[in-house]
Amino acid sequence: MLQKTRGIVFRFTRYGETSVIVTVFTAQCGLQSYIVNGARSKSNKGKMALFQPLTLLDMVVYHKENASIMRIKEVRCYHPYQTINTDFKKATIALFLTEVLNKSVKEQSHANELSQFLSDAFIAFDKMEHGVENFHLIFLIHLSRHLGFGVYHSKEILTPFDSDQAEQKILEELLRSDFDTMLTLNQSQRRNLLDVLLRFYAMHIETFGEMKSLAVVRELVN
Repeated sequence: MLQKTRGIVFRFTRYGETSVIVTVFTAQCGLQSYIVNGARSKSNKGKMALFQPLTLLDMVVYHKENASIMRIKEVRCYHPYQTINTDFKKATIALFLTEVLNKSVKEQSHANELSQFLSDAFIAFDKMEHGVENFHLIFLIHLSRHLGFGVYHSKEILTPFDSDQAEQKILEELLRSDFDTMLTLNQSQRRNLLDVLLRFYAMHIETFGEMKSLAVVRELVN
């Protein structure tokens, strides 16, 4: 049956000579895979822009329960990013968060709420002029709450080895922050708090593993 839904692209893989299989987290059905024939053909130049990671989509899809791969009837981007793809710092953070999403988001019983959070978060990130270097920290905190293991107090994730009182205080501020909250962190604090949050994710997601983009985002936001 035909179904209208919004979604955010998580990844795509090449299929055949000109097609792709795109994985989208949809508001209606959570994580879904769609085959798009001819997306990489010369006659469809520009179509692949719709299937880049984190693109926000309005779609009409052919939905079938329990099907592993479905098809898209209509698709458009409802918020073309103005800065995420052109600002090197934002693009690097977006790459890192794309990897986080692909490792942590699976099937969701509250797909609409998570989809709305992701849409609002990346639109806010696109419009952000200050505090870009802290966005990923606040994002990780908010995302964990949508995934069911959210942290609300520093003692829930700090170990006896994390004994720096200044960092504990900053973490408490982060836990209360939204994306427009202005926070002052130095290089060491930002690095350590990111490590703490990623360790927290790895504790709750068995398949989380190593982050390939971690070294790049560490270098850039510092």
